[in-house]
Amino acid sequence: MKRSLLVCLLLLTASIGAHSQKYWNTSTMLQTYRLPMPDVTETPELLDLNNDGKQDAVSYHINGTMKLLWLDDDGNMRNGDLQGDFVNDCILVDRNGNGKYDFIVKHIDNDGDGKADLQFVFDYVKPHYMVVLDEDNDGVFNFIDWNTVTLECWRMNGLSDFYTDYSGNTSFLKMHARTTDMADLRYNWENPFIFYDYDNDGLTEIALRFCDQAVKKDGYRRGQYIGRMGWFSIGIDMDNDNCPGNDFDFDMTLHYSAQNAFEYHQEVHPIRNMRGLPEADKFFPDPRVRLIEELIYPDRTRAFKLAYGGKWESARFTWDEDDDCGRWERVELYQNKDAFAIGSKNNGVDNHNQADPAGDRGEWDEDFSGGGDIYVAPFDGRVHLYGAERGVWRIDQNTKYYQGWDRRFQNSAPTQFATVEYLDTDNNGFFDTLNFDLDGDCKYESVISLKELGIDDRCTVLDVSSMKYKDYTKLFQKVSKNMWKNAQQAVKVAQAKGVGTFWYGKLMNPATSREYYHDGWWLQFYIYKDLEHKILCDAHRENRDPEAELKTLRKAYFSGDWGSLL
Repeated sequence: MKRSLLVCLLLLTASIGAHSQKYWNTSTMLQTYRLPMPDVTETPELLDLNNDGKQDAVSYHINGTMKLLWLDDDGNMRNGDLQGDFVNDCILVDRNGNGKYDFIVKHIDNDGDGKADLQFVFDYVKPHYMVVLDEDNDGVFNFIDWNTVTLECWRMNGLSDFYTDYSGNTSFLKMHARTTDMADLRYNWENPFIFYDYDNDGLTEIALRFCDQAVKKDGYRRGQYIGRMGWFSIGIDMDNDNCPGNDFDFDMTLHYSAQNAFEYHQEVHPIRNMRGLPEADKFFPDPRVRLIEELIYPDRTRAFKLAYGGKWESARFTWDEDDDCGRWERVELYQNKDAFAIGSKNNGVDNHNQADPAGDRGEWDEDFSGGGDIYVAPFDGRVHLYGAERGVWRIDQNTKYYQGWDRRFQNSAPTQFATVEYLDTDNNGFFDTLNFDLDGDCKYESVISLKELGIDDRCTVLDVSSMKYKDYTKLFQKVSKNMWKNAQQAVKVAQAKGVGTFWYGKLMNPATSREYYHDGWWLQFYIYKDLEHKILCDAHRENRDPEAELKTLRKAYFSGDWGSLL
């Protein structure tokens, strides 16, 4: 067996002549996709672990000093093979040369069709325990940089074409921990992330995230997960405008949290073919991973039912008003903190290090009084979180401060920005007061009270638990059309009042649903402020009180009834 291997290596050496003896893509500037092949000068070690006369594993070095062991876990490795397969086999790497394997990748064919359905990754140095489920059978799993042997879940091509499989119909389970620190390997922290492709274009329209609520357990250094759900979020591409080159474009995130919204011990998923030869257990930092026979998590068919049937304690909502979110999981949530403090962990609404510093609108229902539902408010024609006590919109009108997957990729953040704050002062679940800081001095220069204007803030509440993806896209289409319809009415009012609108030509030629939504709102707002200014100027020249006329204008604008001014 070894003699034939040496002959192969000698022939390979002769064929490449004076070229490098290392695998060609270990030191280039090109993308790494595959595990490096053995160096030409190294004779791989072919192992018969159970002494049955048949090869069970192959071992050699990669990237100079990293020792690799490829285990045949399904009995189909042939004598002389220099690699296993990606069906049921297992790869172990000793990255620091201390004789202990610290990075492990295991593929599993769970349905017996000859193709892997799951991929496990265990990292014992930079702690990770992650499982990717290939539910659309596209053969894409996690992305590993094999030149450094690191899990690179967030590496991408272009704006948001991620190498790890977040696109289409797929799921994963993940936590930042070593299995040696875990009591029950059947559970996980992000348990699971589920991606849905409703139009079968290979891209994701909705992403769900569930997080288990950790509990303390004696004998372990960190919290343990035992099947109690504490987090649920849904990220939605409301206008379904994602496409190759713009693979992720979520517009709205809804998030619910609780100490224990529901338990899911019954959501059991059997795992086949995890077990390999017992003689190989000695190579694993935690041999228990070889004994995993099931995983416990809500699957895609029951996820919505479990989520919306949970006993949640608070809700958050974020809308990507500047439409710049290229993240793979959601529009990152704003936090119910200072409207003006800016920067990661600086106690502002963008406190989360992955949040957009400006451009998003966050709203918070701290007591879950609104049940996580939404409504379309007449005062601005936008979708809002029912039951929210407060909301903040940091305006990035021209999408200058771009939100990628992580703030580390942003070159700058604004030092000033316009802000709108929303308040529900009568606790009826609907916003009734708006505070405006348009000059960025961190002081609200104007306050609009719908009650003082005689506007009823109540409107139809939409039960999200009954909404399908098509309902969300229909909702956004309706919102966009109404926004533009109101903008056209505003133009007519401006013309009737002698206020020119030719200045706003850029806003008067929308081409997409998002532009109808965005340009329609801004066109109305500019016209409203121009009319307001005209009333003040006319009243000053004519030495009269403008309040009655201003109230009429404001009531028309904030009730969405421009026609009352014609």
